[in-house]
Amino acid sequence: MLTSSAAGPPITGEATPPSVHQRRARFVAVLVAALALLALVVAASLLLGVRTVAPGQVWAALLPGSTGHDPGNPDQAVVLQLRVPRTVLGLLAGLALGCVGTVIQGVTRNPIADPGLLGITPGASLAVVAAVSFLGVSTPLGFVWFAFAGAALAAVVVFAIGHAQPVRLALVGAALTAFVTPVIALLLLRDVQAFDQYRFWAVGSLAARGLDTVAALWPFLAVGVVLTALLAPRLTLLSMGDDVAAALGQDVRVTRGLAAVAIVVLAGTATAFAGPIALVGLVVPHAARRLVGSDYRRLTPVAAVLGPAMLLGADVVGRLVVPNSELEAGVVAAFVGAPVLVAVARGRSVAGV
Repeated sequence: MLTSSAAGPPITGEATPPSVHQRRARFVAVLVAALALLALVVAASLLLGVRTVAPGQVWAALLPGSTGHDPGNPDQAVVLQLRVPRTVLGLLAGLALGCVGTVIQGVTRNPIADPGLLGITPGASLAVVAAVSFLGVSTPLGFVWFAFAGAALAAVVVFAIGHAQPVRLALVGAALTAFVTPVIALLLLRDVQAFDQYRFWAVGSLAARGLDTVAALWPFLAVGVVLTALLAPRLTLLSMGDDVAAALGQDVRVTRGLAAVAIVVLAGTATAFAGPIALVGLVVPHAARRLVGSDYRRLTPVAAVLGPAMLLGADVVGRLVVPNSELEAGVVAAFVGAPVLVAVARGRSVAGV
């Protein structure tokens, strides 16, 4: 009689799953590589643009006590007044987008979910248009609060009607978008000034906003990031299905409630920081999932690093592709994200969402 030995070689054709140690080592390697990429993108954001600044001038501008520090120097003035605020905004907005995309895809189990799908971005846009048209708001810092309020209100409406059910959330978000879009168009058609103000905000950009925006909104971002970190293990269980998560001791309603709060805060903050940036919240979680798998305890920190890297990278590319001018970061990010959206829609996305 033939017997098999427990110590024998594995059966040919069966893949050996990676061990816990191998998964942890891969996660650490990916996270370090993502942080290195982010550091390179930050350096490029400070160095490159319509006016290229030498590394020595950037270093001197960032160190007030250094020998070469001279705020009156044109190169250093560009760094301090334009590129530092732009880089900080890109880091924070990208962080918010990476986190909110991860939470939305996790809680809805929808591979094409992002703030736009749930009607959050259109809600922010309507609030901005209404503020310009009826209240005469004309400054970026004024836009910020209305964008935040509009995004938050839209998210509250969607989650209240959708009862945190994945399919209902998507349907309610689509219905809200279908309602809001013609209202925005009607307001813009009747008010030329509102159209002129809105068109610069609507494309999504890191320009024309300063550190005063960061000072006003960073507490909201901090709350959203903390909630995202707390949700990571819960989203891993939720991705297996409501019944499985409940059987393992999780209160699914609490998870969805916390996720709703995180989405409201993060989506509102991201939109207020940079306008309606499209597809970053969609692309980043998919990239992270391909790199480290579908465990949200590993996926979330990687997405939190890749989000700012993608948004800042799009901003840097936008400065370089048009001579003596620039494309907004939202336009470049859409060019990058559109093929990913098509691939996901055709069924080539990663399993486990």
